[in-house]
Amino acid sequence: MLTGNRTRIAEALKSQERGTEITVKGWVRTKRGNKNVAFIALNDGSTIHNIQIVAEPARFGDELLGRVTTGACLRVTGMLVESMGSGQPVELQAAEIEIYGEADPADYPLQKKGHSLEFLRDIAYLRPRTNTFGAIFRVSHAMSYAIHKYFNDHGFYYVHTPLITASDAEGAGAMFQVTTLDVEQPPRTEDGKVDYSQDFFGKHTSLTVSGQLEGELGALALGQVYTFGPTFRAENSNTPRHLAEFWMIEPEAAFYGLEEDMNLAEDFLRYLIRYALENCADDLAFLEKMYDEELTARLRFVVDNDFVRLNYTEGIEILKAAVANGHKFEFPVDWGLDLQSEHERYLVEKHFKKPVILVNYPAAIKAFYMKQNAPDAAGRATVQAMDVLFPRIGEIIGGSVREENYGKLKAKIEKEGMSESELWWYMDTRRWGSAPHAGFGLGFERLMLFVTGMANIRDVIPFPRTPKNAEF
Repeated sequence: MLTGNRTRIAEALKSQERGTEITVKGWVRTKRGNKNVAFIALNDGSTIHNIQIVAEPARFGDELLGRVTTGACLRVTGMLVESMGSGQPVELQAAEIEIYGEADPADYPLQKKGHSLEFLRDIAYLRPRTNTFGAIFRVSHAMSYAIHKYFNDHGFYYVHTPLITASDAEGAGAMFQVTTLDVEQPPRTEDGKVDYSQDFFGKHTSLTVSGQLEGELGALALGQVYTFGPTFRAENSNTPRHLAEFWMIEPEAAFYGLEEDMNLAEDFLRYLIRYALENCADDLAFLEKMYDEELTARLRFVVDNDFVRLNYTEGIEILKAAVANGHKFEFPVDWGLDLQSEHERYLVEKHFKKPVILVNYPAAIKAFYMKQNAPDAAGRATVQAMDVLFPRIGEIIGGSVREENYGKLKAKIEKEGMSESELWWYMDTRRWGSAPHAGFGLGFERLMLFVTGMANIRDVIPFPRTPKNAEF
């Protein structure tokens, strides 16, 4: 462990050695005591638990210990001994204390009291020092590691797809523009339009909403790839489930059909949840106690149940039957409409009591690149799409088989009114050695909402970007 002469507090608390001199460094959570002894709770971010420092005023003096306040940063060297009190296995009897940085108790925002999550968002630069956000960000690290490990162990190659793009993968139009032009006085063409030929890239460019299209190019050469990077959507939404900047995991695999895509999504999600349960037990226990008493049960719900595979049309019939039997939904239920979270949760939590993978959606509500099915018995157009539905949050993964036929893809792009000239490179892959392939997208922060039990997506990303908010 490359920490110099410092012992991480997580390791000190697990140590079986006693009577050993160690050095710990961290931030003061609390200090209490009397004229004979001071008890300092120190935390370095390596664990939800603090180590108790026992310091004698006779050794250090009232002046130095008076500067040891909540928020101060310390180096403490001392003897690791069996704890005399309850709540921790060991404590540190201080021999040396050095104050790296003081924290004036008169204005330090994180005093020993309850703070609302809304207040902590306003001081996002400090909130990782709290128990809540320390736990969340350690779980976030564990999930990031598990994602890379899973794909590496299953033969997928990690590719970096561009953040700046001239295409809109989703056809949504809600994108952040990237330009070096003078936004107050941009150059104009003869017909008065902005002359993007003078821009840095020589064309109109934006921040990407997805790495999928470029991921497909990788899959059609390397076989199995995945992306894991930031994506951006300029939706003016302030709901607890939306961010303007978020991270996406997007695997793409050649020679996959809908069945293989569903199998990958189910196995991947169960692996991640199982990894969290096995490697983040202390942090999850804290989050369960503080925020969501059903957290462990909900995580076990995913790990312990096979996912139901359900056709969209059958799902609509189940929801209509629920309405006929008196269940009230806020949003209407009818074939051709996209399902809302309340519908998805009903299928998962009430009807099947298992995670659900909903497949074969109406073509009209899905993206241009999804492979079309033959018309159904009623003559309706559907596509080989699949959404994975979880308890509490509804859709957690969206994916599909991609249209590999050049003529069909061209017709769909023309029908959607999209720019074929901007997607020429994407379409060319269908001209030269086209192959069946499929993939899906998992929003990392949505995964984190599920794994941590938090209710607001702003609380599972270090520095949230939302409308009118780009602080820190």
